[in-house]
Amino acid sequence: MSEPWSALPSLIADDVSSCWGSVFPDGVPDWLMADERFSEQTIADAIGRSLFIRQTLERHPEQVQELVASRSLAEPTTKTYLAERWQEFRSGVSTEPDLHKALRQFRREAQFRIIWRDLLRWADLRETMGSASAFADICIDGALAWLYQDACEQFGTPYGTDSVSGDDVPQPLVVLGMGKLGGHELNVSSDIDLIFAFPEKGETRGGRRSLDNQQFFIRLGQRLIQALDQITADGFVFRVDMRLRPYGQSGALALSFSALETYYQDQGRDWERYAMVKARVVAGDQAAGEVLMETLRPFVYRKYIDFSAFESLRSMKAMIGREVRRKGLENNIKLGSGGIREIEFVVQAFQLIRGGRDRELQQRELLVILGELEALELLPPDVVSELREAYVFLRNLEHALQGIEDKQTQTLPEDALNRARVASIMGFPDWEACLKELEGHRERVAAHFANIIATEEEEVGGEADFAEEWHEIWLAETDAESSRTWLSSQGYEDPEGSLQALADLRDSRTVETLQTQGRKRLNQFMPVLLEALTQVDNPSETLVRVLQLVNAILRRTAYMVLLLENPGARTQLVGLCSESPWIARQLAETPLLLDELLNAESLYSPPAKEELQDDLRQQMLRIPFEDLEEQMESLRHFKKAHILRVAASELKGTLPLMKVSDYLTWIAEVVLDHVVDVAFANLVSRHGYPRREDGSACETDFGIIGYGKLGGIELGYTSDLDLVFIHNADPELSTDGDKPIDNAVFYTRLGQRIVHILSTQTPSGQLYEVDMRLRPSGNSGLLVTTLRAFEKYQRNDAWTWEHQALARARGVAGCADALRAFEDIRHAILCEPRDRQALRQAVVDMREKMRSSLGTPENRRSETFHIKHDAGGIVDIEFLVQYLMLAWCSEYPELTQWSDNIRQMEALGQVGVLSTDDAEGLREAFITLRSTIHRRALQNLNSQVSGDAFPDERHYIQSMWKKVMID
Repeated sequence: MSEPWSALPSLIADDVSSCWGSVFPDGVPDWLMADERFSEQTIADAIGRSLFIRQTLERHPEQVQELVASRSLAEPTTKTYLAERWQEFRSGVSTEPDLHKALRQFRREAQFRIIWRDLLRWADLRETMGSASAFADICIDGALAWLYQDACEQFGTPYGTDSVSGDDVPQPLVVLGMGKLGGHELNVSSDIDLIFAFPEKGETRGGRRSLDNQQFFIRLGQRLIQALDQITADGFVFRVDMRLRPYGQSGALALSFSALETYYQDQGRDWERYAMVKARVVAGDQAAGEVLMETLRPFVYRKYIDFSAFESLRSMKAMIGREVRRKGLENNIKLGSGGIREIEFVVQAFQLIRGGRDRELQQRELLVILGELEALELLPPDVVSELREAYVFLRNLEHALQGIEDKQTQTLPEDALNRARVASIMGFPDWEACLKELEGHRERVAAHFANIIATEEEEVGGEADFAEEWHEIWLAETDAESSRTWLSSQGYEDPEGSLQALADLRDSRTVETLQTQGRKRLNQFMPVLLEALTQVDNPSETLVRVLQLVNAILRRTAYMVLLLENPGARTQLVGLCSESPWIARQLAETPLLLDELLNAESLYSPPAKEELQDDLRQQMLRIPFEDLEEQMESLRHFKKAHILRVAASELKGTLPLMKVSDYLTWIAEVVLDHVVDVAFANLVSRHGYPRREDGSACETDFGIIGYGKLGGIELGYTSDLDLVFIHNADPELSTDGDKPIDNAVFYTRLGQRIVHILSTQTPSGQLYEVDMRLRPSGNSGLLVTTLRAFEKYQRNDAWTWEHQALARARGVAGCADALRAFEDIRHAILCEPRDRQALRQAVVDMREKMRSSLGTPENRRSETFHIKHDAGGIVDIEFLVQYLMLAWCSEYPELTQWSDNIRQMEALGQVGVLSTDDAEGLREAFITLRSTIHRRALQNLNSQVSGDAFPDERHYIQSMWKKVMID
């Protein structure tokens, strides 16, 4: 038997030898050898380079035979050819499952052709990107055409008024392809970013019942996504990502042209401009789509030269840099230093800055734009040449990595066999030669990127001059007495303790076993740190706190480099750790938070809720919903980073107490909204959408109700979340997917998934501790309750304390309609007339029960006062306010507007239930006590203070308790 693999590198040859018999049990078939360009050696080379090619030949030889018969693999893959092939597959489609099957079989054939030609280098980069993009266009448009016709037969054709003629005309769906798809630059194994739009609002005509146009197109969009994205026995076509649409996952799936235009005009972010540069109509009505693109052009390309684009791209790059550090993505050729993303940033920076003036830059293909930048003399020819060569090399390498297993990846392989495969595909004799060429390209790209889009920190960098004594003290090169004297002269309040702390670190097992590079960086960093500590009032105490962080980053020295090269970040580090041991511990537990110290302006200016939503949306765009582990890690980092900014702002005095709680509550709400989206999308991908009584798919029809501190907008730094889950779908119906389950089961699993995402301990800790005991029937009740059952329980079975809790409840995340329905129920329950005397007694009894179990024992009250639970504490105010709400809402229904104590007190004063003086007195006492709890949390202290603390506030609160609740 001949050995066609004998000329291959040894690792690949051994691999091909071991599988040849299973791929070709009867020898290489004649139909595969019919083309003169084919030989057994070529085939051995192909299956050696790609497991996907090997497995397709082994499992689906009949389909490969059809492919070869339709056009030789030696011939280029064109859009015309792919369109003809789709028509062959399309001809057998009569049902939606048929459509799914045809699309997936078409994908298998097209991927085989594209990957074969790319990995054997029979196709150049332009052909590979062009054919992958054309294949996507044809799949999206083909699926849409069939589904649109089917939807019109079910619901009628959507009509709207033509903005030019004024006539009522049928409305099409327009699909925008974003990113690489929009630029005709799709990878061989890529997801696709889409946005759905339709020209005009209106209703359907000719169906069994009319539908609002938006609802029609949302349902059509859901079916289109399922046709492409759903995993069946035949696999999937594309992972579809819709998160670039306005408002991301929480926004409507399809919007009218005018709604899109209004959004981008009024609320469009800089990063959305960046995304829109490559937007292209990939499916649906091309003429209507071009009208839309023309209306969006002014948002993307400003009439003036817009240098603000540099700053937004710097911010995006910094965010990616944090992701690279957090995930250890240095070997990622897309996101790592000198990778594909940096070339894209350089090119798109010029497009955004000058595209409004130089219309030649309003094109989508990166290689075309590079040529224009040279022609316009915006970049020197040598820079353009190096960026072009690097881009072609990196994209070819990216396709090599993906083509091995038809898998979306940009990470260099760790194992010898895959390294050999990549080197062979790229035309190198071995991995080392390939890596050397790659490193050269990455170094050149990184240098050009830094020159064009450098950050201020990168431009400043460097290390300040400082006394040699700091080196000597760290390295113990001077005697103890001299060291103590020097530290004392520099303001260290406990020089002996500081020297001991340094010795403990220096002699630790971890430091002793550091490799050369790590030890070198530590020896550079420690003297700089010791000098920086002289800026604070308590250097010795702060040193002990900062050393927690140093121990955490001993083997992750990139963080030391960050602090060495950024004096501003060092200043923030020692300042914050000086003021708060809690912040010091957060930084030690999550060193990635050091990135937040790079920009003092943003550190002390936490974003409002809308900006938080936008920030989280940007961070999550690169993480598929199905990658639950990475979603959970990123959410934890997002929360910690923003809570750090709130704590820093409170310490600096730029945020008063009320605002601190607002910001902490907003962070939780934004996180919860995203968690609902992730959990819902995960379940929908498995089971389809839950259905309503009319057969339509639920948007989510699910809401999270916040109780306690979350409901009362009073979250602290370490608060848990009191949650109740409700839904408004029909529990008797089931979902509409291939593996349907009852709606009730769907929502129970949704609740379980949400609790899992929030409360699971990951390497980055817990997102939030979740308490579900306030749901109907407590721990013995259903995890998720229908709104109807929730209302019935509140009316018939709830205890007084559950109605007290309802006074502080509000909808915090999920479907707006479901949350509005909850608010109606809350209003109705709170406004029920009650026997005030019986109510007062029930509230007093519950308060006494809580005080005896959670308050300070009587024999210790002279020493200790518990700010929350003791008489004259916060809980007395809360119970008093809750009693007044339940007693008086029936007469003053406007009281139900608020769920927080402060505004409830103010409202009780406004309607006359409390005097204005009493309302203000309670408010001031409440704020004083809560402020103390917040400040103590940042010092790692609990809510117990000296027994003689707050005498005036306690006396006043006790007198009010007696006046309202006892007399």
